[in-house]
Amino acid sequence: MTYIIAEPCVDVLDKACIEECPVDCIYEGNRMLYIHPDECVDCGACEPVCPVEAIFYEDDVPEQWRDYTPANYEFFNDLGSPGGASKIGKINADAAFIAGLPPRGEGH
Repeated sequence: MTYIIAEPCVDVLDKACIEECPVDCIYEGNRMLYIHPDECVDCGACEPVCPVEAIFYEDDVPEQWRDYTPANYEFFNDLGSPGGASKIGKINADAAFIAGLPPRGEGH
């Protein structure tokens, strides 16, 4: 199990969670952040600092955002496990589901 970042993060990318993560497992895509399921140690430090409340334990992702769970895993299919987000920086990609979402306007 891991933590999942869901819809409130899309096109927001606040990054407060990155600062809190003790194992550097939160990666930045083009439109949102992703938690590496194999690198995450399930400490939960990221969840309370997210200002848009986008982070959920995998079993607790709200039903309307269930598609974000497979999208989180898909993001790492080609990337593998680099062993730390800060080493590779922003990744010029997103999971297909995220890339296909309409842009979020201001005020969301």
